[in-house]
Amino acid sequence: MQTSPNGVNPTLMKLLYDTTPEELLQIDAMTKGFTEQQLQQFVMIYRPRRKDEQTILITCLLGLICCAGIHRFLLGQIGMGILYLFTGGLCLIGTIVDAINHKQLTLEYNQKMIGESLNMMTMIRNGS
Repeated sequence: MQTSPNGVNPTLMKLLYDTTPEELLQIDAMTKGFTEQQLQQFVMIYRPRRKDEQTILITCLLGLICCAGIHRFLLGQIGMGILYLFTGGLCLIGTIVDAINHKQLTLEYNQKMIGESLNMMTMIRNGS
């Protein structure tokens, strides 16, 4: 299996061209030894689940104008989303903090989705 100059599998770079470098490095580390077919299967499972940083930032900033907490619902944090919705983003302070930390919130969510996608692949493999 080839590696690019930065050490990341070129197949992953081609299939996940729109991911962040941190996300790509983590996926590469967790999929070491995968065949190209397994990588394609992983990407098919993972891509629809991942969130984009810009989407989270935009929905977070919408909370400053109208409806706070949308970004928390997108990240699967239903309880925090409801709390932000009813408290105006914790009086806008929580929304401002989340706007500053949107990259970290997105990375944490995507890390969780990487793990879930790998678990799903394992279940598929064991079931067939």
